[in-house]
Amino acid sequence: MAKNKKVLLVDGMALLFRGFYATAFSGNFMYTKDGIPTNGVYQFLQYFFNAVHRFEPTHVICCWDMGSKTFRTALYPDYKGNRPKPPEALVPQFDLIKEVTQAFNIPNVGRENFEADDCIGSLARQFSSDHEVLILTGDQDMLQLVDAGISVAIMKKGIGNYELFDCDTFYDKKGIHPQQIIDLKGLMGDSSDNYPGVKGIGEKTALKLLREYGTIDNLLANLECLPNGTERKIRENIDMLQLSKKLAAIRCDVTVSCTPDEALWHYEPLLVEEAFAELAFPNLMELVT
Repeated sequence: MAKNKKVLLVDGMALLFRGFYATAFSGNFMYTKDGIPTNGVYQFLQYFFNAVHRFEPTHVICCWDMGSKTFRTALYPDYKGNRPKPPEALVPQFDLIKEVTQAFNIPNVGRENFEADDCIGSLARQFSSDHEVLILTGDQDMLQLVDAGISVAIMKKGIGNYELFDCDTFYDKKGIHPQQIIDLKGLMGDSSDNYPGVKGIGEKTALKLLREYGTIDNLLANLECLPNGTERKIRENIDMLQLSKKLAAIRCDVTVSCTPDEALWHYEPLLVEEAFAELAFPNLMELVT
């Protein structure tokens, strides 16, 4: 039986940060009557409703980070250690956006010691057996989650620009399979998350190795077949290779609870109007309807 239910899993942090920086450069911040900045929240809603109108979900869940300390920072204290603190004007908007999503009856899901990515991966696996799942994000790491019933919409510059990845199109676009993204990051590292992978191996070499050997495990079993320079780099960095792979892998076994009934996309217009009035967003109701 064909699936007719679509769950939209929203990477809340990705949308909020993107929305903040897309509007903050002008310096023209919006504020509530209490003086709380709202530009990130406003732009989040612009992104969100464009996606809702475009993809027409029947269910919506928003996932959030629950602090900077996770099992990954326990494994590698420098994980994401190169990132600056959030701008002061963004900090109060973390709680504010969750109040807005609650006004729409959207569940806010997060779990201490894990990232939003892990909650999204776990929910995607839970729902994909009898729902079509679409992940809305700007994070390329999420591509490892593409599977039967799970697709990913990567947000591009501007509003309404997406690159869609699913099982049918993934290999043609990337030249590897979704599960190989983890091994790719293990080899080449990730400068934005601040882990190095194998020093001296970049994306081009990593892709070539994975196309030839498939997995890191198979690669390690055939090290003597590699060019001397590549073999030496891997042998010298084998511990960091294995650690980087662990850091790159999105956990899909996190205990997160959200039932289909809780995630059903429905809202009371009056509650939304009240929330928008409180935020001084008089023109946003036209986006909602």
